[in-house]
Amino acid sequence: MPHRIPMPTGLRPPGIFAQFGELALPLDLIHFGLQWPRLVTAPRGDGRPVFLIPGFQGSELSVAPLKSFLTHIGYHVEDWGLGRNGGSVDRDVARFTALAREHFDENDRQPLTLIGWSLGGIIAREVARLSPDLVREVITMGTPLIGGPKYTAVGARYAKAEKLRLDEFEKDVHARNLIGLKQPLTVIYTPRDGIVSPQVAKDIYNPQARNICVDGGHLGLGFNPKVWRIIADRLAERD
Repeated sequence: MPHRIPMPTGLRPPGIFAQFGELALPLDLIHFGLQWPRLVTAPRGDGRPVFLIPGFQGSELSVAPLKSFLTHIGYHVEDWGLGRNGGSVDRDVARFTALAREHFDENDRQPLTLIGWSLGGIIAREVARLSPDLVREVITMGTPLIGGPKYTAVGARYAKAEKLRLDEFEKDVHARNLIGLKQPLTVIYTPRDGIVSPQVAKDIYNPQARNICVDGGHLGLGFNPKVWRIIADRLAERD
């Protein structure tokens, strides 16, 4: 059970070589081009509402390709509606929850699927934890689930901007994780991640979580056909 899990130790941010590996994004995009045929047979959607939440400093444009794909296969896809993700998690959780509640009430109280990239996944999971009636399932891509920003390449800069003490915040993140989530969880991570340590991008707290490893860098997760196909297959499963 989640409440018996001790706080993980021995973790560290991505090394300098992993960070430089993110510069290979153009090559990854070329490689991704060879994988597009796998999307032709992606299962059709059922029209359920899906909301996409960008990563730290990302805007809706960063998830626009994924939005187009999911719309094409039959889902009702929305942006999170808050513009660029500036990193103020508690504030953005409250703001997005209000928007999600409005959509929920105006659409026959149909729960939402939330897909978050990196920090966007933290927001998605917090909304699911605090307002479980609003959320059907959560899918994260390269999200720092353990330790918050502490084990990311931008941790020090983020902590300074948000006036955080990383060691104390790590304890708070662990306490929140111990509460657990009830919704289906799909957790996508890559061992080549140069922004978020792969060690912290896996869910060790929730038994229903599916941790799925893909190839590629952090910056390419939102454009990776393998990731898109995983999402399509997961959404096609009927709870």
